[in-house]
Amino acid sequence: MIALEDRQALARLVDAAHAAGARLRPACQTAGIDVRTLQRWKSDAGRQLRSGDARPHMVRPTPARALSAAERERVLAVANEPRFAALPPARIVPMLADDGVYLASESSFRRVLRQAGQNAHRGRAKPAQATRPPSTHIATAPGQVWCWDMTYLPTQVGGRWFYLYVILDLYSRKIIGWEVARTDDASCAAHLVRRTALAEGIAAKAVAPVLHGDNGSTLKATTVLAMLQWLGIKPSYSRPRVSDDNAYAEALFRTAKYRPEFPSKGFADLEAAKDWAQLFVGWYNHAHRHSGIRYVSPQQRHTGADREILAKRHALYQQARASHPERWSGATRNWTYIDAVTLNPEREAIVQSHIELNQRPLAA
Repeated sequence: MIALEDRQALARLVDAAHAAGARLRPACQTAGIDVRTLQRWKSDAGRQLRSGDARPHMVRPTPARALSAAERERVLAVANEPRFAALPPARIVPMLADDGVYLASESSFRRVLRQAGQNAHRGRAKPAQATRPPSTHIATAPGQVWCWDMTYLPTQVGGRWFYLYVILDLYSRKIIGWEVARTDDASCAAHLVRRTALAEGIAAKAVAPVLHGDNGSTLKATTVLAMLQWLGIKPSYSRPRVSDDNAYAEALFRTAKYRPEFPSKGFADLEAAKDWAQLFVGWYNHAHRHSGIRYVSPQQRHTGADREILAKRHALYQQARASHPERWSGATRNWTYIDAVTLNPEREAIVQSHIELNQRPLAA
């Protein structure tokens, strides 16, 4: 329903555009109205452009099937009886039916209670609360958002496992902390967080990073939460039953277990697992060309060296295109620098506002 002032302004704008040579239908579409709407406004000597929409002020007759005043009072009286005072209409109506009493439908009960100001939550239980959607974390530099997770490393003994803990910097994808443990223990996870925080020097930073993980019991243990609070790190967790909220850490584990060096028959002992993990971390950080960051290594992105690398690649492709333009039907490969990386990008409003403020491309 369009207000009177808006109607008059839209009509003037459309008339001005039409007088200047624009077609009426495209002009109305640009204004966000239909041609028939404008014709209805101007009908009856333009009454609707002078007095506005009369529908909100119309006095409508009471429907013939509406409850009478006495019936409405009876509904309120029954709903406020001691045995019904704490029950919603969905329970009151069936109980009355068991007693052989019909006063009104469930929707009529709700309508009468709402009009009487008694539609609040009935009973001692707290009303349903809207769950807060997960936060969308956006990293524009190293040390802002970390991801961590734990995966199982098989041993040569069936049914036994070692446990690999990894902390990943979301912005650069660099592994900044890792540990292989014999047991799945919260104290080991807390020690890893503390050691990583000291190595990354977060005590000297103005803002501590966000640490995102899944809903595993180890990562949410009291020991770990106490350590995070002491370090000033803000914890973040995946949504229940959602498998891709911690996708960066899961992708890292897939890369690790599909490496040729990963033993297909399991690790002989804990030292062998630690030796493999150390070699993998060195390869991943320094030699691996990550597809999510334009195929530079995590170490190059972590130190900022990827800017120059991507600029040289772009210059090379431009030179190749200039040498043989007939071989290029479109633009060259995208080597632009990725300034921001998002976590939980399903909250499009926050991501979009970040793009509008910073005008930076985001990596999925």
